[in-house]
Amino acid sequence: MHTRELIKKLLRLTKPYRSQLVVATVCMVLVSGLASAQAYMIKPLLDEIFVNKDRWLLNIFPLVLISVFLLKGVFNYFAVSMLDTVGQKIIRDIRTQIFVHVHSLPISFFHNTPTGELISRVINDATLIQTAVSRALIGVFKDMFQVFGLVGVVFYLNWKLALASFIFLPLSFIPVAHFSRKFRKLSTTNQQTVAQVTNLMHETITGHRIVKAFGMEQYEAKRFAETIDRLFRIIVKDIKMNSLQSPLMEFLGGIGITAVIWYGGHQVITGQSTPGIFFAFVTSMIMIYNPIKGVSNINSPVQQGLAAADRIFTLLETQPAIRDKQGATTLPPFREAIAFNNVTFSYDGKHPVLKNIDLRVRAGEVLALVGTSGGGKTSLVNLIPRFFDVDSGSITIDGHDLREVTQKSLREQIAIVSQQTILFNDTIKNNIAYGDPSRPMAEIIAAARAAHALDFINAFPDGFDTVIGESGARLSGGQQQRLSIARALLKNAPILILDEATSALDTESEREVQTALENLMQNRTTFVIAHRLSTIRNADRIIVIQEGRIVEEGKHETLLGKGGAYKMLHDMQFAA
Repeated sequence: MHTRELIKKLLRLTKPYRSQLVVATVCMVLVSGLASAQAYMIKPLLDEIFVNKDRWLLNIFPLVLISVFLLKGVFNYFAVSMLDTVGQKIIRDIRTQIFVHVHSLPISFFHNTPTGELISRVINDATLIQTAVSRALIGVFKDMFQVFGLVGVVFYLNWKLALASFIFLPLSFIPVAHFSRKFRKLSTTNQQTVAQVTNLMHETITGHRIVKAFGMEQYEAKRFAETIDRLFRIIVKDIKMNSLQSPLMEFLGGIGITAVIWYGGHQVITGQSTPGIFFAFVTSMIMIYNPIKGVSNINSPVQQGLAAADRIFTLLETQPAIRDKQGATTLPPFREAIAFNNVTFSYDGKHPVLKNIDLRVRAGEVLALVGTSGGGKTSLVNLIPRFFDVDSGSITIDGHDLREVTQKSLREQIAIVSQQTILFNDTIKNNIAYGDPSRPMAEIIAAARAAHALDFINAFPDGFDTVIGESGARLSGGQQQRLSIARALLKNAPILILDEATSALDTESEREVQTALENLMQNRTTFVIAHRLSTIRNADRIIVIQEGRIVEEGKHETLLGKGGAYKMLHDMQFAA
């Protein structure tokens, strides 16, 4: 993305805060004007007080100088604090936009994007933009107005000397442009490496049990050290370049000041100028070079911010593959049937994982899906809440194509309990009431009781107010699953998806969870994916999916009698 385009997008973010920026800009103009006045005051100080010995002016001068310093400080305070606050508000808005946008993206996006990279975008990249926005807004505005004011002073004092000295000014921008390109490239690499570090930390911390169980601490430490070392080398390179540009700018400024002193001193000696004008001019020129040097100093953070903005805007402009169609309607309450009509689906658009699926599930029916791993069972149920869209064919609920209704109204009618229990580092109460925090406590307790979770909840000293830790770390697998079931019970959705909800549990926990699931399944249309065939004997119907096709369909006894794919799976499980 081009720099001009990035700056336009960043400036667009300032739109809600234009009034504050206008006030801050006025303050900056006044600060710059007072700085120019300070430079000009060198002339009367030397010519009128030290040369002409004007006592009255000597008495007035300190009061004027103190007033200038005081006013400059006041206006500078308001300008800097306002611009810094605006910078913080912009970053707050960016972080919120990223969070909201990321959650609008389909599941396929999360399959292809590491969690650590997303965290890095929200935290690290946004922080770099914050530094760039704050320092650039303060530095560039202040320096720009100060340069304008001081240029006016030097031309007023001695226009010939001003023209001569400004020959060297364009030279100072050459290194700025050169270093800008270098800093931008380094910053992009830096941020990508920071994302890798964040992702590596996220993976190893969340997977710490496996790391320890397989004795891979040293391996992971080495992998982390290599990534950190790569980041270190990038940062050191940035430091060296940053350290080089400042003395280079000083050297170029020194050449300009030296030329001014030589030419201006010659004018004073020949009587073409006064010492006051000369020293006021030199002071102004030094003050002009300082802002230009300041631009070089903020060059690195600004380029880092632009590189971060590029990554963030690229993410924000990623369009959700699954969106509500224009004019999408609200799905009425489910009453009759869910139908898969010649459905074909693939993740990559090339290799179908479901092929020509025709299936009708009546309201209130318990449908079990079985088959070997990778056959397409989970892919099929993931199409119901529109986590993915079909490649061809259609899925309808009571005749309403899922692509014609809003995702919100569709998902309100679906509850999911999966093998991988998702719980949050919050209280038991908030985990059960997730989705509708306003539910009365009596209903939350009733859901916990129906999920066979009430006994272990009450065993905690804080009961429902117990914080369960990251991913429910303070709970056993069976307890986590029962909280997940309680959450689904409280949602009270008419369509239920159970994706291998008991496969990761021991026999005792499975018995408890199975009883809770039976309570959950009552009066609901249920899709059950199960590897353990013993858990789906009583299903109203069982379908066997192999290589993306439904190869058998019927009740448990009927399928066993056919002696086909289901019987083979059954015999493999119960051979012992």
